[in-house]
Amino acid sequence: MNILHYPSESAAKRIDRIEKRDLAFGRKDLVAVERILADVRKKGDQALLEYTRRFDAPQMEIDQIQVSTTEIKAAAKKVDRQFKKALNRAVEQISAFHQKQMSRSWNDTSRPGTFLGQMVNPVDAAGVYVPGGRQGQTPLVSSVLMGAIPAKIAGVKRVVMVTPPTRDGNVSPHLLVAAQAAGVDEIYKVGSAWAIAALAFGTTSIAKVDVIVGPGNVFVTLAKKLVAGMVQIDMIAGPSEVLIIADEHADPACIAADLLSQAEHDPKASSILMTDSLPLAQAVRQSLVNQVAELPRREIAEESLKSFGALLVVPDINMAIELANRMAPEHLELQVQDPFAYVGRIRHAGAVFLGKNTPEPVGDYVAGPNHVLPTAGTARFSSALSVNHFLKNTSIIHYTAEAFQKEAQDIICLARVEGLEAHARSVEIRLAKR
Repeated sequence: MNILHYPSESAAKRIDRIEKRDLAFGRKDLVAVERILADVRKKGDQALLEYTRRFDAPQMEIDQIQVSTTEIKAAAKKVDRQFKKALNRAVEQISAFHQKQMSRSWNDTSRPGTFLGQMVNPVDAAGVYVPGGRQGQTPLVSSVLMGAIPAKIAGVKRVVMVTPPTRDGNVSPHLLVAAQAAGVDEIYKVGSAWAIAALAFGTTSIAKVDVIVGPGNVFVTLAKKLVAGMVQIDMIAGPSEVLIIADEHADPACIAADLLSQAEHDPKASSILMTDSLPLAQAVRQSLVNQVAELPRREIAEESLKSFGALLVVPDINMAIELANRMAPEHLELQVQDPFAYVGRIRHAGAVFLGKNTPEPVGDYVAGPNHVLPTAGTARFSSALSVNHFLKNTSIIHYTAEAFQKEAQDIICLARVEGLEAHARSVEIRLAKR
């Protein structure tokens, strides 16, 4: 990675390239996903079984698609004590954070003769998609917790988890134990776009849901995009990203490690450093060279840094803050001497991590806030997955005769301006009966 000075033409081009990343799908991907959705909608379980056998578990039978109570009990014996300890901490702290997000119903009687209010209710059912993680070798436990816990706190009665099975038709015991800890009610061994289709349309084996959340590959993302409107979805997420703002007091080895923690996700992931210290940028570049050589996912990380990484030297931290607000990153780290002096100026970011002891992975697992975050600049207008994704608001309106009569002529006036005569007469007929 070259060190670029901002502002300059080369730095501007690099930032532009990063900002223009997309989901990297072609027309054939879209056609394939549309076909899968249509197949599941028409053929239901038959299509689920065909796709599952073709791509995941060749011997799968339809009566094996739902994870049984026996499998869940067996899973608890296959995970070690350290995992259970870490899981319990994560569940406790994620739950505590999300409980503070809960909205409440309210009413207002301040206008004489009226009763106005809002009822807050959970959806009936929610689906949580959990990626397979290299055929179960790297189970994405945190995806289970981040999707299911806010749904249960919202009061959703039926939380469904779908995840691709391994080739022998099983699900990682770590995922099953996590699902039980998070309160998941049903678990199904289906993945990719056909799992999203089953959640959206319903089949004989999998009843449809109202909300679908969770990360996935391009097929999962496209499927969620296509069913949005028939069901609620969390967001259309792109590749992961981190932007680190650092001053001369930051530790270059820590910064390099944090950049790599995103780069190892995906060749399209973006890892950016903005600093007012050229010596720090130089030290970070050398540390990246040293650390990337030791990573199991070295090729992915190197491709990510080469294509969408950046080491930018800016005139001052204020300029870095300005750029960060423009880019609206998924993860923003403030590794400066006094991060609290700057955090109030951050307007657009999925999550902000303050100080040298708070690397982004803290938020991925145990801090409490949700790690399903807006990417690709969408933090300008959207937020992290939360309890609110599983709630809906219903307005309540009541007028007494006196309150109705007081406002009737205004309603009639506005209705006729809009050319809606029947609306106006709906009010007039009541006035005539008084």
